[in-house]
Formats: sequence, structure tokens, C-alpha cells
Amino acid sequence: MVGTSQELFDYIAMKLAEFVNKESDNYHHPAGRQRELGFTFSFPVMQLSIASGTLMRWTKGFSIDDMVGQDVVAELTQAMKRKGIDMRVSALVNDTVGTLAKGRYDNKDVAIAVILGTGTNAAYVEQANAVPKWHGSPPKSGDMVINTEWGNFKSSHLALTEYDNALDVDSLNPGEQTFEKMTSGMYLGEILRRVLYRMANEAALFGETVPPKLKMPFVLRTPEMAEMHHDVSPDLSVVGSILEDTLEISKTSPMTRRVTVAVCNIIVTRAASLAAAGILGILKKIGRDIAKDEETQKTVIAVDGGLYEHYIKYRECLEKTLKELLGDQSRHIELVHSNDGSGIGAALLGASHSKY
Repeated sequence: MVGTSQELFDYIAMKLAEFVNKESDNYHHPAGRQRELGFTFSFPVMQLSIASGTLMRWTKGFSIDDMVGQDVVAELTQAMKRKGIDMRVSALVNDTVGTLAKGRYDNKDVAIAVILGTGTNAAYVEQANAVPKWHGSPPKSGDMVINTEWGNFKSSHLALTEYDNALDVDSLNPGEQTFEKMTSGMYLGEILRRVLYRMANEAALFGETVPPKLKMPFVLRTPEMAEMHHDVSPDLSVVGSILEDTLEISKTSPMTRRVTVAVCNIIVTRAASLAAAGILGILKKIGRDIAKDEETQKTVIAVDGGLYEHYIKYRECLEKTLKELLGDQSRHIELVHSNDGSGIGAALLGASHSKY
């Protein structure tokens, strides 16, 4: 994540080689036929064609300076040659676009795709004549896919706290990915750690001494946070175990455990509510937030990502908030989990642009 571009893409090529070597004889290509690949690359790129694009900036903790401004497909192609893999990238796909493709393949009513995982992003189908940045010939369908990169959204309306500001300053990309840092799986556990650290420091939440491990950035991950938040045992024993195993805080009181769960709930409620507001913004943009009549087309939103899949409280809050924001119109809107949408969607788009 912080090495060189060659190290990163050699690693990807190595994993591709391992995958190909495990394939059964049924999937071996005939001689002279090159394998083709849909390449999911979940970072902002300036897409130059279906199979090329230059990296604009890193997100989600990646920081490989020599790669910025370079063509990611060209880098992967060179790495595959170094590893002896005879394969070409037929489609470069952002994870949200892949999820949208997979969702639309399964259900024609899918109009929006959202990623809620380590990072967050959204893509949607827009009328081409509503895209002022586009200066080429209009597509035959009249529609265009917009990759919003909403993780980088920043506005005075986002109520940033001192914890958000401190996390941003300490991050590898200060001043960027503001919305992502408030809503996505990479950062929620770290926000929790920072809040607990202040409470330990100023209110002796864990006793007279601040636990040393609580001072370590990213020592508390979002999966552990979810386990604590989901704890339904009478004495919150799961919370106690995680605090002891992860932060080396032993013999916590029931009150301390309840406070920890309450902080988890506050952080997740904010994050999920912001994600719901982002979805509403897209629905408003495409005129799907208000049903014109009872026969109005249903709008399906395909969602992929481990945060949405595994953090049940997050998912429930997102769905509840979206219903509250939409009111009666929520009956026309449906959220569906698109499992591995980004991967399957890339494969579908890769196949649709195959040479063979």
C-alpha cells in the first residue's frame, strides 16, 4: 500500500498467475487465444477508454507516489509480462460501475450502485444530455454511467467534529476523501478509538491510567467495533472480551461496556445517515425521489461492500434513514445486496468487450 507501483502490480500479477494455475482443464484456452480480464480498480482514474485510465489520486490508505498520473492498465500489463501471464485487460472498471453492471444484469430496474466497504462510492445511470462535461458523440442508448467518487465530497454542511479533523490531519491524504472518512469501514473503528481515548484521558473511562494500546492509530478496526455493537449478552461479555484482546483493557465494568456500545451507536448512526443522504441526493438528481403516479417505475439500488453486508446495525440504520427521508415514496425504492458486484460486474464488462 505504501511501496512502489512495480511492487503493487507485481503482487496483483502474481495472484492472477496463482488463480490461472488452479484452473481445471475445462477452462484452458485453445492455443493462440489470449485470456482476457476485467480489471476492477477502486480508485479515482481519468478514464481514457474502456481499457485505459490514469490514476488521479490514491484513497483508503494507499500512498504510492510514483503511480499517480500513470496508466494503471499499462502498469498491470507490464507486470503480467514480467510474470509470464498471457492476458489482456479488456475493461478497466471502477467497483461502483461494476456493481451497477452486475445489478443491471440481474434486474433492469437497477439505476444506482453504492459501495459501502473499506471505502465508499456511488455510480448511477444518467441521461446523456444532462452531462455537461461530455463533449463526444451521444451514446446510442441515450444514457451514460456516472461514477460520482462521492467519497471525496466535502461541504460546509458536513458537520465535522474534532475527531474527524484530527483523523484527517494524521491520514495519508489530508484534505481529501472527507465523506469517506466519515462513513466507510476503514475509518469508523479509528473514530471510535479516538473518542474512547479522549474519554479515557479526561473522564477515566478505563481507570486512572490511559491504556497504552488505546493510543495506537487504527489498533481498533471496524469489524471489532461491529462485534461490540452487535453484542446482546446480558453483561456485554463480547464487548469486555474485545476490549481485553484488542486494547489489553481488562476487568471493565458493565457501565464502561455500555458507554462503549453507546459511542459505537452514535458513530454508526451518523455514518449510515450520511450514506442515506447521499443516496437521496442521487435519487433527486435523476428525479426518482418523487413518484409521479402509482405506476411509477421501481428504482432498485444495488449495494456491495463488507460494511453493508456484515455490519447489521449500519445496514438497518441506512435503510431506516432512507425510508424516513423519502416518506411515502420509499415504497418505490428498494435496496438490494449485490454480493461481489464489483468483481462479477467487471467480468461481465470484460466479456462484453472481448475480442473473441
